[in-house]
Amino acid sequence: MRFDSYHPVINFIYFTVALACAVQFDHPVFLVISYLAAFFYSIKLNGVRSFVFNLCLIPFIAAYAIYYSYYNHFGVTALRTNFIGNRITLEALTVGLVRGVMAASVLMIFSCIFTLVSADKIVYLFGRISPKLSLYLSILLRFVPRVKQRAAKTELSRRGIGKGCFQGNLVCRLKNCGSFISILVTWTLEDFMESAQSMKCRGYSLRGRTAFSIYRFDNRDRGLVLVMSLCITLMTAAEAFDQTGILYDPEIVMNRITPLSCVFYAAYALFLLLPMFLQIAEEKRYPSGSVS
Repeated sequence: MRFDSYHPVINFIYFTVALACAVQFDHPVFLVISYLAAFFYSIKLNGVRSFVFNLCLIPFIAAYAIYYSYYNHFGVTALRTNFIGNRITLEALTVGLVRGVMAASVLMIFSCIFTLVSADKIVYLFGRISPKLSLYLSILLRFVPRVKQRAAKTELSRRGIGKGCFQGNLVCRLKNCGSFISILVTWTLEDFMESAQSMKCRGYSLRGRTAFSIYRFDNRDRGLVLVMSLCITLMTAAEAFDQTGILYDPEIVMNRITPLSCVFYAAYALFLLLPMFLQIAEEKRYPSGSVS
């Protein structure tokens, strides 16, 4: 029942809608739902590493809000003046916070994507639509891990001959870092071109190319699609009824929260939390960690 065990089309629809809503919805309630759902789901998937990363995004949000309010001066509610005499307004500060939270939510959602969406799913989804796009996406997905491994090997070997990035005086360290970066970039570009040519020769970019696939759209997938469709329909209705936006300029004006608004909030929260609910349900069903 893990979310990554469902059909890749469902994964694609979920993350596409989640990213679109995280960028489009600027209402405070929807923003909080997006941020908290992405925060907890990324921690559920990646543990302490994601927790530290998510905490590091909080100073980024605050710094961006301060930066934005210092150089954008719309709004009627003045808080103070900055060092050059321009006023800092509540509206500009709020918009900076909103954009910072949006960016943080998108980054956390992408961390979930990198964990759940594997290269074979990318090839499966885009192989028939655009074989070349599928080819290059599959190469890019393994690009970062391979660069990390090669960087570690290169640094270890150079450290053995006294040319590590942190060996010697300041001038030597700068030269060693320059050589290290040159080696890594050259190696990476050469490997990228070789991989592209090799996979092209094997027919990965040919239209109509068939490939083995373990994915099958079954009744379990259909049931999840129905639930997601209901949530997406309610979210579309919220957008149509102007429940997902708020006016920040020249002053903050928000629509009144009604019982119908709470229905829209619940649908949005359910949609974003569906993968985590599925994973928790599987953990309770299989405490030992076996796969259904």
